[in-house]
Amino acid sequence: MDVKFENLKVMVIDDSKTIRRTAETLLQKEGCVVVTATDGFDALAKIADTKPDIIFVDIMMPRLDGYQTCALIKNNSEFKGTPVIMLSSKDGLFDKAKGRIVGSDQYLTKPFSKNELLGAIETHVGQA
Repeated sequence: MDVKFENLKVMVIDDSKTIRRTAETLLQKEGCVVVTATDGFDALAKIADTKPDIIFVDIMMPRLDGYQTCALIKNNSEFKGTPVIMLSSKDGLFDKAKGRIVGSDQYLTKPFSKNELLGAIETHVGQA
């Protein structure tokens, strides 16, 4: 199965500028269109406009955390089918379980590698 990364819309939600920039650079090199957001509120405002194909969301963020953001995305009928990948610096079972409860599709531990990022996209967007 060969996923075309060209023009694929990817949203990266993270309060860390470094993580946003790293993901953006990696994904843009593959031809993806990347939209970044600094937190859940910022992301929710942008999702309706950009309609991303896949969303990466950090768990630990101010104001609206990754779980709340994911739950809000999955509760929206227009976006409930959009894959949401949780990003966390903790590799805890509790975090993974909680991520599943709110409807996340996968869980990546930071720092993630280029292969993990692209692999997640291949896994979830390839089914579209």
